[in-house]
Amino acid sequence: MSSNPIKILLVEDDELFRLGLRVRLQQEPDLEIVAEAEDGETAIELIKQILVDVVLLDIGLPGIGGIEACQQIKQQNPQLPVLVLTSHSQKPLITRLIEIGVQGYCLKGIPAEKLLLALRSVAAGASWWDATATQEIRSSLVGELTSPELETTQLSHPLTQREQEILSLLAAGKTNQEIAHALYIAPGTVRVHIHAILQKLEVSDRTQAVVVALQKRLIKGNSPSTHI
Repeated sequence: MSSNPIKILLVEDDELFRLGLRVRLQQEPDLEIVAEAEDGETAIELIKQILVDVVLLDIGLPGIGGIEACQQIKQQNPQLPVLVLTSHSQKPLITRLIEIGVQGYCLKGIPAEKLLLALRSVAAGASWWDATATQEIRSSLVGELTSPELETTQLSHPLTQREQEILSLLAAGKTNQEIAHALYIAPGTVRVHIHAILQKLEVSDRTQAVVVALQKRLIKGNSPSTHI
């Protein structure tokens, strides 16, 4: 493990909840809260002044609000991971967070061990979307992906037709075994293709691949496939 702790900016307007988070996170030797903010404006200013590795941010903030704060943070620091911790699970909110480019989303009440794992994951460059958000991501795509057409011209290494098919099935929540059955190929072949997809999309896990496909608009619904 690196000797340098992960530097966290904690953005939460509920003082008691913020205190509870601080006490729990400070028990971890590899995590360090370097700054705290009660609103989005303060968070944006702190990021300009202090080096942080990840932002743990509540959406329900006073002032400009958490969504706008997320957007400004990502515009100014595209590579800075943001993990949203919120009590809201509405589908439009999750969709908006994906569009902005946040790396993760957890509902308040998540077990402490899962929150710690989520923080370490996004700080390491992976994504973390809890079960509720993952279900919303998938349900928003199911029905759109029965006959998908993917645009891969934005990628330096375009996806093959088979990779496009597999990405669509991943987005629909299919397991490797289910994908293998649907495409009449071996599960081992599916794993090879998924590895290639992750490399081409420059992501580290399956959920992040689906999120990136949405962000880059690689997945288009309601249009007939033109593949022969």
